[in-house]
Amino acid sequence: MANEYASLADLKTQVGIKDDDRDALLGNVLAAASRAIDTKTGRRFWLDATAVTRTFNPRGRVVRDECGELLLIDDIGSLDDLVVETGSTGSWSPVTSYETAPDNALLNGQAITGLLLATGTWGIGTGRVRITARWGWPAVPDEIVQATLLQAGRLFKRKDSPEGVAGSAEWGLMRVPHLDPDVRALIEPYMLPGFG
Repeated sequence: MANEYASLADLKTQVGIKDDDRDALLGNVLAAASRAIDTKTGRRFWLDATAVTRTFNPRGRVVRDECGELLLIDDIGSLDDLVVETGSTGSWSPVTSYETAPDNALLNGQAITGLLLATGTWGIGTGRVRITARWGWPAVPDEIVQATLLQAGRLFKRKDSPEGVAGSAEWGLMRVPHLDPDVRALIEPYMLPGFG
């Protein structure tokens, strides 16, 4: 397992388990809950250990206003090793006159989601933008940690309701919803448009 958004120890506390007998099962549900949050939000919250290069077609990713051209990109969680270039295969030119957006994102524990050119253009057509960066978030937001623990706890208890129905003497039988409303409320501010 890697890149889970909460610790095994915190999940064990959440579900009230003190022994190590079910650690493998709990690790699996923790990983599944983390990846489900990735799917629902359309992004991931772990930070790459090293810089990775991605290439973007600016078509449909550029927003123009009085400030310039804002290129919408995948989440970047660190300025270390950030390299931005424009061009095409075999011919790349460095870009250094960009600003990151939103303002102060990394200082506020958020990811950089755009690069602003005050003058010039990102080039639309055959041109591409190649970015080498540490993709992800600078740190996992507290809301994502809590949503992961809630969802992982639900997945762990789901083994007791294999048909999607849970019951109690007080409330009777009821269908288990796909996504806990509290989990949705916690992750909703992080959802990219078109996801969730």
